[in-house]
Amino acid sequence: MKRGFYTIMSAQFFSSVADNALFVAAIELLRTTGAPEWQRAALVPIFAVFYVVLAPLVGAFSDALPKGQVMFISNAIKVVGCVMMLFGSHPLLSYAIVGLGAAAYSPAKYGILTELLPASQLVKANGWIEGLTIASIILGILLGGQLVGHMVSSHLLAFDLPMVDTGVDTPPAAAISVLIFVYLIAAWFNTRIPHTGVEMRPLRSNPRHSFVRNLFALLPDFWHCNSRLWRDKLGQISLGTTTLFWGAGGNLKYIVLAWASLALGYNTAQATALTGVVVIGTAVGAVVASMRMKLDMATRVIPLGIGMGLLIISLNFITNLWVAIPFLILLGGLGGFLVVPMNALLQHRGHNLMGAGRSIAVQNFNEQACILLLGAFYSACTGMGLSAYTAITAFGLVVAGFMWLIKRWHESNCVKYPEEIAHLLAIARSDKHH
Repeated sequence: MKRGFYTIMSAQFFSSVADNALFVAAIELLRTTGAPEWQRAALVPIFAVFYVVLAPLVGAFSDALPKGQVMFISNAIKVVGCVMMLFGSHPLLSYAIVGLGAAAYSPAKYGILTELLPASQLVKANGWIEGLTIASIILGILLGGQLVGHMVSSHLLAFDLPMVDTGVDTPPAAAISVLIFVYLIAAWFNTRIPHTGVEMRPLRSNPRHSFVRNLFALLPDFWHCNSRLWRDKLGQISLGTTTLFWGAGGNLKYIVLAWASLALGYNTAQATALTGVVVIGTAVGAVVASMRMKLDMATRVIPLGIGMGLLIISLNFITNLWVAIPFLILLGGLGGFLVVPMNALLQHRGHNLMGAGRSIAVQNFNEQACILLLGAFYSACTGMGLSAYTAITAFGLVVAGFMWLIKRWHESNCVKYPEEIAHLLAIARSDKHH
């Protein structure tokens, strides 16, 4: 791998650590202020709002500037969201602003891979970035749990600046203060990311028009890119699978927290460790996939998505920690093995069809829309008074059912278009078409 690749990995690592630790701090902040259960569940979909709303803009924005600069600006937006949460804004609103930064960050962090590396290294690079992202999720969730826990928070709250009233007087506020500095570390790495030399694609904007009007001017281009990727035979297969995976995985981190509280009687700090166990399994699956899978083998992993949905339902029958740990590792492992080759295939097709930033923005739009819809579905279930067990069962059935439909659709298309599928897979194997 080129040297700049590891700088990108470092920036992504620290930014992701802070994102996931902030999620735990926001949950604890809502819990300690007496917010209802549905608001805590709503943290997941609220984070996805700007991914969906600004999808037409962030992809074009990512292609208009050097990716390192885009990542730096995005981290600055995340810091603004942290400061808002620290000084009294509603956690849902503040976390949505952090989601805005993440929405702008994502097309750059993935799009730069296709600019920096040849197609033959994309699966390996995705194994690295997914594995390291997953490691940062583990560390971030565990860090968040420890920061809001009594042992660490008591030391943080004991520290004070002389003659300055910081206003930090609760464990969640102390945790958020620490996470601002983690975001600043990520921002420093952003400034070290090299320019790849790829030609920029300026935003089509008119300085005499308002931001909203310029945003609407980008809609036709975005919807053209979205439609083109869905019409592409390999694009629609990989986009459908990754969309549903991230919709399920994005909400699973809260579902595990809710299940651990109900089935095991865990508090937030204890339950975060079990969420980390799922992510360990995902990391193992991602690494194995990066070593064993090739781009032309990506479509073989689709049935694993059905298994994920059924395993989510099976979570309801586990009440023992030592049964839960290997079970959660298996659940995460299936997801990791599924997403790495599918992500690589989707990035390759998107880069060839419309450019890295725009294709990642389309991917993010669909995946985050799925997170938003599935998160709203789960929040609505809890808001209507359903138990966590019933909500988890409904969630798992939805995931398994849609994955089965994708599998059936893929099988029918492989029979209908065998020559076209074979031709596209042959292109995916060849560096000269990158």
